[in-house]
Amino acid sequence: MDGDREDSWPRKVHDEEQLSVEIPETAHQISSDSWFQVGFVLTTGVNSAYVLGYSATIMVPLGWVVGIVGLIIAAAISLYANSLVANLHEFGGKRHIRYRDLAGYIYGKQAYSITWGLQYVNLFMINTGYIILAGQALKAVYVLFRDDNEMKLPYFIAIAGFVCALFAISIPHLSALRIWLGVSTVLSLIYISIAIVLSIRDGLKAPPRDYSIPGTSASKIFTSIGAGASLVFAFNTGMLPEIQATIRQPVVSNMMKALYFQFTIGSLPLFAVAWIGYWAYGNSTTTYLLSSVNGPVWVKTVANISAFLQSVISLHIFASPMYEYLDTKFGIKGSPLAIRNLSFRFGVRGGYLTINTLVSALLPFLGDFESLTGAISTFPLTFILANHMYLRAKKNILTNWQKQWHWLNVCFFGCMSLAAAVAALRLIAVDSKTYHFFADL
Repeated sequence: MDGDREDSWPRKVHDEEQLSVEIPETAHQISSDSWFQVGFVLTTGVNSAYVLGYSATIMVPLGWVVGIVGLIIAAAISLYANSLVANLHEFGGKRHIRYRDLAGYIYGKQAYSITWGLQYVNLFMINTGYIILAGQALKAVYVLFRDDNEMKLPYFIAIAGFVCALFAISIPHLSALRIWLGVSTVLSLIYISIAIVLSIRDGLKAPPRDYSIPGTSASKIFTSIGAGASLVFAFNTGMLPEIQATIRQPVVSNMMKALYFQFTIGSLPLFAVAWIGYWAYGNSTTTYLLSSVNGPVWVKTVANISAFLQSVISLHIFASPMYEYLDTKFGIKGSPLAIRNLSFRFGVRGGYLTINTLVSALLPFLGDFESLTGAISTFPLTFILANHMYLRAKKNILTNWQKQWHWLNVCFFGCMSLAAAVAALRLIAVDSKTYHFFADL
């Protein structure tokens, strides 16, 4: 890591505990990107095609007041939690370019392994979700022109997975996205703008909408807890150290600039599409907003194709930690166009995304499982671990009030994680009675 990274482990941690795990030099490019480019990486994740579902998954279960306040509070606490992790990037005098590296440095070998497992389960599920979203966007285009039900959702998911694999083979590492981040931003603005304009048009013409929270008293409780998990998911990547590793010096101040960009300008499209979609359709809005809107076929086609292409780019961001792990483990360095490197990306990344695609087609109602994954991994990684790592790392300089504050966060989000896991398990049990493998949703 240039002059800022030591080359070997074991290294000493608290209480002189020795780690027996070795932290390898990364095979990917680091310390090269501006804060502005990293800000666009973060914003691309926030404004991916997932935003087209937030009217239904966040606003419908929570209603106007809690939904609006919840999104704003979720943005604020997410910024706070991410800033804690960002400020630990150079803890102990060295850069920690992976989430598991930082956890291992602070806690020891066991935490290193647990963090690795939690993070990659989370990212695998997010990647699988992107393939489902891309497949849904392609199917939406097909339905606009031929509503004959001959092409099923699993077929479109297979096409989406193939395109994602081609993109993964072409882009060697996260920093190489560059121009694609600009393309992603344009694509996001296209489908978000179209969704907003058509929603406003429909809302102005529609009769009064029903904004009441649907369901029985018991189901309202569980769906509101699930919506709370969606609030967390909306703003967080679960891979902040990996993204911060690409930023140039000074890494902490530059990362904070990128985070401020993400949680101000970068979050405005998310807020707009979630709130306007709910205003236009009330509690009848669909989990894919472009399925609710009415308008010219060619406009809806452009929006869906844009959502499809943006999902391909976004998936690459969330898959990059897995790519980095594999490339580093097998020593894939040098020219991205070298035959060995191309062959490796073709075989290994193609194989990884084939598994993602198979799971996507098998379980197209994966959102239920992602809620469970968020409960057991996104909550712990983003809030519980972030607060406790900061508490552990800075315990000698924090005041008693500050320590109590961080412990309060650890306990609160621990309870939220448990409640979200219970709600997700209930949702899986309910939906498993309705859907089947390779369902055409």
